[in-house]
Amino acid sequence: MDPKAFVLGMSALASGIAVLTGMGPGLGQGIAAGMAAQAVGRQPEARGAIMSTMLIGGALAETGSIYGLLVAMILLMANPFVGLL
Repeated sequence: MDPKAFVLGMSALASGIAVLTGMGPGLGQGIAAGMAAQAVGRQPEARGAIMSTMLIGGALAETGSIYGLLVAMILLMANPFVGLL
């Protein structure tokens, strides 16, 4: 078996797994938005604090999926492992 083909195939598999990191933050942000809407419905006077906390949490959760996308793009476009062969 050609080692370069093996490395490229495993890199494609790894990039597919790295892209799956976007599923967790998407589900978490949806749940957080639903809970925030319920909290605002129960206590409308705390709307500002609830929304700011939800937005900060959403931004932090989104960084994980962006890192996963970045790793996938590096593995597919500028594969550092091919140069080691």
